[in-house]
Parts: sequence; structure tokens; C-alpha cells
Amino acid sequence: MKKAFLQLHIAVLLAGFTAIIGKLVDLNEGVLVWYRMVISAVTLGVILYFRHEMIRISLGKMGALLGVGAIIALHWVTFYGSIKYSNVSVAVTCLSAIGFFTSLFEPLLMRRRVDIVEVMLGLLTILGVYLIFNFYPEFKTGIIFGILSAMLACLFPILNKRLLGSFSPKIVTFYEMAGGVIVLCVILPFYFRFFPARNLMPTWQDWIWLGVLAWCCTVLAFILSLSALMKISAFTVNLSYNLEPVYSILLAFLLFKENKFLGPGFYAGFSLILLAVSLQMIRVWRGRKRRRLVAVR
Repeated sequence: MKKAFLQLHIAVLLAGFTAIIGKLVDLNEGVLVWYRMVISAVTLGVILYFRHEMIRISLGKMGALLGVGAIIALHWVTFYGSIKYSNVSVAVTCLSAIGFFTSLFEPLLMRRRVDIVEVMLGLLTILGVYLIFNFYPEFKTGIIFGILSAMLACLFPILNKRLLGSFSPKIVTFYEMAGGVIVLCVILPFYFRFFPARNLMPTWQDWIWLGVLAWCCTVLAFILSLSALMKISAFTVNLSYNLEPVYSILLAFLLFKENKFLGPGFYAGFSLILLAVSLQMIRVWRGRKRRRLVAVR
């Protein structure tokens, strides 16, 4: 269990850099995600081929993996859209609404009872997002993108929980990246009608950041996160990812001086979200301690 929590924390730390890179790459959010997923899929495909780990899977399972990849692609497009239409700090804070959506969707998909405490903690994060929305109406489009991103983000850990019983994290990540590429090829021409792309080719600086984004923040982070998910619940994984804003916001303050544009409303909302994360981690720790005591008796 300790190894799983360590893997999860490293994955969250890497995820904290993705928003910063999204700000640094001068591409439309749809184009950025397409390159990210192509590089990731090709990299994993080469690794799996040369290590003889590529396996045949049924059409049904392949469809499920590709479908989850489509959800991931849409999550990333809305996430980077949130950054482009607001800023890093607001985008990653909105993403913390994952806890609320997970508390509703996980019981529905996993056919278990709704945990009232999880719902209440999730609502606390929603209240935090509302405070930010109320104080910064100029970020309206970015906040809407951020909420959509959180709703989509809560789904793939829940769905992956089932798929990991059949496949390794590397196989899951490869097919999901491939699925994302396929869905983006279909929807981007329509997406560009509403959110046009100024250019489709990255600059040489963009290529460097895209490489870091794909290899470190995607391939490595996904494998670590999925490995942790084999031992930890989807809700705990999702709520732990609410620590991502801590890393992203600190970096945004340092690199982009975003603290100059944010006031009391942002800090009040962020504090509520951080409180929800802290309470859940305490709850998980106490639950484990209780189970150990029962086992000893």
C-alpha cells in the first residue's frame, strides 16, 4: 500500500506540470492534445513491441479501452481550453470538482451505495469553485471548460479500475492514447469551427515541451497512476489529484506571476478545496488504521 501511495504522489506531482506546459505551448488546445496523444501512443507502441509485451485482445475489450481513451482526450481538450480562456490557477482549481462528480458516478458505475461523506466533501469543492466563479466572471468560459474537464476526468479512473483486472498499465495506456487520437481526428474539424486554431505545426520550443508532456507527464504518470489504482480506490485517486493545483498554482505564481491577478475570492475557494482533500486523506488513514486493529484482534 505504501508503494501505491508513493506511485500516486509522483503521478500527481508530474500532473502538476501539465498545466504549466499547456500555457507554454503556443497551440490550440485540440492540436496540443492531438500531438500529446500521438507521441505517447507511438512511444508506448515501440516499447511494447520491442519488449514483446504487445498482446492480442478481443474487439469488445479493445472498444472499451479506445472508449476510455476518447474520454481522456475530451478531458484534456477541455482542461487546456480552461487554461487558454482563464489561467493556470483557475483551471486547475476547477479541476478539483473531480471529487464531487466521482462521489456520484462511482457508486452508479460500480453498483455500490452512495457514500454521504464523499458527497459532502465533493460539495465542499464545488462551493470552492463557485466562489471563484462568483469573483471572476471574466473567466466564465474557462471555468465552464474546467467543470466539464472535471466531470470527464472522474470517469476514466472508475472505468480503468475494471480494465486493470485484465491488462497491464502499459497496455491500457497504449490503447487509450490510440483511442484518443482516433476521436480527435474525427471531432477536431468541427471543434475548430467554434475555437479556431491559428497554426497546426509546433515551433521547435513547442516540440521540446510536447516531448516532456508526452513522455514524463503522460506515459510515466499514467503508468504510475494506473499501478496505484490497482491497490487504491478510484475516489481516493481522484481526490488525491486535487493536490495537483498546489503544484500547478505555485509554479504559475513563480513563472507567470498569476498571483498579481488573483484576490480573496480565489484564495477562499482554493482553501475550501484543500480542506476537502485533507479531510479525505485523514478519513482514508483512519479507515486503514481501524482495519488493522480489527485484523489484530
